[in-house]
Amino acid sequence: MNRLRKFAIALLSTIMILIFGIVLTALPSRSQSPPSTFEQVWQTVNEAFYDSNFNGVDWVAAKEAYEPLAAQTQSKAELAQVINQMLSELDTSHTHFYTSEDPAYYQLLGIFLTLIPELQPQVESFLLDGKPQYSGIGIFTETLDGNTFIKAILDDGPAAQAGLLVGDRILSVDRQPFHPINSFLDKAGQPVELAVQHSIGNQTDVTVTPRMLDGTTMFSDAMKVSVEVIERENKTIGYVHLWSYAGEAIHKQLTAELFYGQLKDVDSFVLDLRDGWGGATAAYLNIYTPENLTTTGTARDYPPSTANSAWSKPVVMLVNGDSRSGKEVLAYGFRKYEIGPVVGSRTAGAVVQGNLYPMDDGNLLYLAVADIHVDGKRIEGIGVEPDIAVTAPIKYAQGADPQKEKAVEVALEKINRL
Repeated sequence: MNRLRKFAIALLSTIMILIFGIVLTALPSRSQSPPSTFEQVWQTVNEAFYDSNFNGVDWVAAKEAYEPLAAQTQSKAELAQVINQMLSELDTSHTHFYTSEDPAYYQLLGIFLTLIPELQPQVESFLLDGKPQYSGIGIFTETLDGNTFIKAILDDGPAAQAGLLVGDRILSVDRQPFHPINSFLDKAGQPVELAVQHSIGNQTDVTVTPRMLDGTTMFSDAMKVSVEVIERENKTIGYVHLWSYAGEAIHKQLTAELFYGQLKDVDSFVLDLRDGWGGATAAYLNIYTPENLTTTGTARDYPPSTANSAWSKPVVMLVNGDSRSGKEVLAYGFRKYEIGPVVGSRTAGAVVQGNLYPMDDGNLLYLAVADIHVDGKRIEGIGVEPDIAVTAPIKYAQGADPQKEKAVEVALEKINRL
């Protein structure tokens, strides 16, 4: 376990907070005439991208190729498409241009504003009431064969409350094509009609009431609601879903549930790191250790109360292709130190450090500013393979979650082997 601590401490000093660099890097200096958004993005990459060789890309030539295309765009969405085509040439995670027409814009801002309050003055004039919030129903979607499917649903969000399921194909919203922001714009508190297919050829209308989702709180709120105690064969298995692991507050919330909350007395525990955003540091592994110190307090007229210093009972980690960055470091550590089995599918392979750069028009450049190696190994572009691989097809899944079911099964097996 000392090796585990050394591993955590060494990485902590290097990574700080993976996926969300905690140092606010200054934007490149401005010329007297304000640069275009395209020029500002290109120049920021030119000065701040972690690799001075740009992963082998001729960055000047990239500007010459894409700048005329950017000049021809007629909308924010078209400009974003051109810029992201250029950024994709770098073939690096944590490198993307986000506009206010993307839920990730508000989610990233919410996470970064919590970590770096100095960002607030740069972006607040572009935000409703100065907050990174948007009207939505709490879903993540994926386009497959030209169709939009729900791939994840925030716990207790509007979509979950309305009975929408992972795997549903979205056909329309109020008889208009689906858009993750525009479909629900100015409709918070008002019912909307989603035409969906739970299965091929089975169309149904679902009424959903969007609400304002605040990027600073939406993931911690969903985490609290996700906490579950599952009973199997007279045993109890705890479960919690960490949609984002950015910042000490999330980790404190988890440890409070494990040591003092609903999961305090369960026999084993499933830690779900699928989907959402990363942000964990290797030091978060330190709570999973057999070196547990219990303290018991006895007060007058109250029963004794016992607290633990560490989680020494069985634990199973759940990951998928959207488990990214700091979450991947935790998966790597789980496997290396045999803390517990990792179940699911290979992680995203997105392990560099990213910083957030507001552009003058309020849009955001998320940029890789430091390469990361774990134990001398580069996980970027590779990911972490689970110990137990479980596929989870999205199309028409009808809410089935074979990865979670397998993780619970494995957690039960671990209990029975004690």
